[in-house]
Amino acid sequence: WFDAEDLYGALRTYEHIERQNPGIYNVLVMGPWYHGGWARSSGRSLGNVDFGTSTAEFYRSQLELPFFNYYLKNKGDIKSIKEINVFETGTNEWKFYDRPQRNSWSPGNVTERAIYLQGNGGLSFERPRESNAYDEYISDPAHPVPFAEDVSIGMTREYMTDDQRHASRRPDVLTYRTELLAEDITIAGDIKPTLFVSTTGTDSDFVVKLIDVFPDNLPANPDTKKIMGGYQMLVRGEPFRARFRNSFSRPEAMRPNAVEKIAFTMPGITHTFKKGHRIMVQIQSSWFPLIDRNPQTFVPNIFEAREADFQRATQRVYHGGASMTNILLPILRK
Repeated sequence: WFDAEDLYGALRTYEHIERQNPGIYNVLVMGPWYHGGWARSSGRSLGNVDFGTSTAEFYRSQLELPFFNYYLKNKGDIKSIKEINVFETGTNEWKFYDRPQRNSWSPGNVTERAIYLQGNGGLSFERPRESNAYDEYISDPAHPVPFAEDVSIGMTREYMTDDQRHASRRPDVLTYRTELLAEDITIAGDIKPTLFVSTTGTDSDFVVKLIDVFPDNLPANPDTKKIMGGYQMLVRGEPFRARFRNSFSRPEAMRPNAVEKIAFTMPGITHTFKKGHRIMVQIQSSWFPLIDRNPQTFVPNIFEAREADFQRATQRVYHGGASMTNILLPILRK
């Protein structure tokens, strides 16, 4: 689930094999691992987040070994391995499914439900009542939002579960959160934001982050010493470059101060936001140095942008009337 190099590939490869070969025995395993973590670690934790058991050791002994014993040595019974084998973060439990739905890895009992940005930093499954409401921030390429709290010269393995409290404190990050959850909410599938935004510039990036906010009374992590009370665990984060909002092959400038719709799909996951936790959404316009800075002035090739092209811009995110920014969550029915 936390493969920063190629999370997209595993999920989409599975789905295309299903679509092109109906009825074939096609196995997918998704654990809470970084790139290659299934082979080179115990899979017990990633960064500050503990998964309760040695998930990679379970995979190697209970899934990988029986699979190759059957197909390479004609030993054992392959029926013991389901087609879909996914580790559900949050509850820290393995889930096994015989067949997915609609050529997807997601189980069949999933309903897509929109969660909406609200005024005063709220987040709710109810549609907002305000009209023409928005929040705004100034995005400055000279002072980009870092992708992690600690200074790093490269991409860290742990960033995909990192604490986002450092971003919540910044004025150039919009943060929205639910009330304390009265029951568990499990998502299993792709996450689909629909943003209604405007900018004073002519190009922008918009980064959407889905976050699990832990209860305040949790003890510190005994290994990393990180304070886990109120920890804001990144569940999924994905940038979108607005120049591609209408076409990936024909980039186009944004119209200054005009409300634009940006819809895209974030990588999927199976995760439970537990009772007593909160769901949080953050929106920002930089994620440095994980993502290169957008000059916020439309240029044909960002890699050839000049220093003068990098300009501050005021970004607005709308959440009222006909412009209800929301995220479609794949919620598992009980």
